[in-house]
Amino acid sequence: WDITARPPVKPDGALPQDRHIEVKGRAKGHDVITVSRNEILYALNQADKFWLTIVIVDGDSYEGPYYVKNPFTTEPDFGVPSVNYELKYLLSKAEPQEPSG
Repeated sequence: WDITARPPVKPDGALPQDRHIEVKGRAKGHDVITVSRNEILYALNQADKFWLTIVIVDGDSYEGPYYVKNPFTTEPDFGVPSVNYELKYLLSKAEPQEPSG
């Protein structure tokens, strides 16, 4: 993962779990995001702790970030080094701004 985020302490004093965020930037107009086997396995093993974040870049401007919790549902076969996902599929599962929870 690219970023470890530490959410604020809850009102009752409990420490929430760190979030592990994998950031994928994609040039506007491209339809596919490539995710490594290791990134997928980590996401599946960490469940709610892992977020995939997508940023669409267009020159000096950008769209997003879009946060996708539980982005993957199946483990790739053993010999598969990476998987291409349709950007529109991942964005359909995204929340456009940082969730509060």
